[in-house]
Amino acid sequence: MLAIRSLQNPARQCLRAAPRAAATWSISRFYSQERVAKYEGTKDANGNFLVSLIEGDGIGPEIAQSVKDIFAAAKTPIAWEPIDVTPIIKDGRTAIPDAAIENINKNKIALKGPLATPVGKGHVSLNLTLRRTFNLFANLRPCRSVAGFKTPYDGVDTVLIRENTEGEYSGIEHVVVDGVVQSIKLITEEASERVLRFAFQHAESIGRTKVRVVHKATIMKMSDGLFLSVAERVAKDFPNIEFDAELLDNTCLKMVTDPNPYNDKVLVMPNLYGDILSDMCAGLIGGLGLTPSGNIGDECSIFEAVHGSAPDIAGKGLANPTALLLSSMMMLRHMRLNDHANKIEKAIFDTLAEGKSLTGDLGGKAKTHEYAAAIIEKL
Repeated sequence: MLAIRSLQNPARQCLRAAPRAAATWSISRFYSQERVAKYEGTKDANGNFLVSLIEGDGIGPEIAQSVKDIFAAAKTPIAWEPIDVTPIIKDGRTAIPDAAIENINKNKIALKGPLATPVGKGHVSLNLTLRRTFNLFANLRPCRSVAGFKTPYDGVDTVLIRENTEGEYSGIEHVVVDGVVQSIKLITEEASERVLRFAFQHAESIGRTKVRVVHKATIMKMSDGLFLSVAERVAKDFPNIEFDAELLDNTCLKMVTDPNPYNDKVLVMPNLYGDILSDMCAGLIGGLGLTPSGNIGDECSIFEAVHGSAPDIAGKGLANPTALLLSSMMMLRHMRLNDHANKIEKAIFDTLAEGKSLTGDLGGKAKTHEYAAAIIEKL
């Protein structure tokens, strides 16, 4: 007991001192009102934009092939550069191979299939490693109901933006004494402003008039309190966007009761809340197989399917490529290739609504390549 008390006393002193320190936080501006996370990629000799392609594990190569086939049929000005991100150990840490880092930094954009992380074996998530390597600060997760695919909820059209680099996922953990572990939630003003400014700008770009911060500042008064206070300040730079805030538990309750009131908003939140809430929203529309995702950074961005690698069906032609396809539509729009995105996306949703050539998880009997062929036919 004496040992534990001696370790706890400094922590108590820090907590007591914190409110006084909070009053001295600077109100500096880390980002100007210029657009954050702009795409400034390069073209090859044929005028095509270079995109790094991480096919991934398990079903990854199959669903990546569907994307390549559909892009080719739609004459999308994309040149794929496949890269290998098999992790290496560098200075005692899991790292991305240098060649892959150089390729993504050169192209400024990548499309990624699912990557498997062994469970309970001390392996660091490769997805998390990618986000940290390229400082992908915002995770953009829209969830939109699919016509023809019935779920308990109709007309869902949510947009969630998750801070992607810190919070509970900062990886700051240590053993205090045997049986006592401390995990530190890190929130910084700079990272908060970065993702919040992106959220307001994204709301403007997609025609939404409201931004809502989801938080627990009632309990985590300093960490979530900082995130919320930065949001209030950033909101003043966007007078045409209505801003408000809501507690995480209230948001969850209301969304599973009736998600439609959230269709006019962009929701933005710290890391852990975004991880949980975005998967919950995916459940409202039928699961991760229909959910796109983008990890946005100032220097480069990686768009990905967030479902698993499904090794049990790999190579059998049973995989559903919809999530990766919709992620690639987000990628095209980020690259300002909106006409190509709209054309392909319409073909995807028309195929889903028709319901004749769907994969097994969508209630059909089509193979992966047959589903892709049906989309191509509608182009």
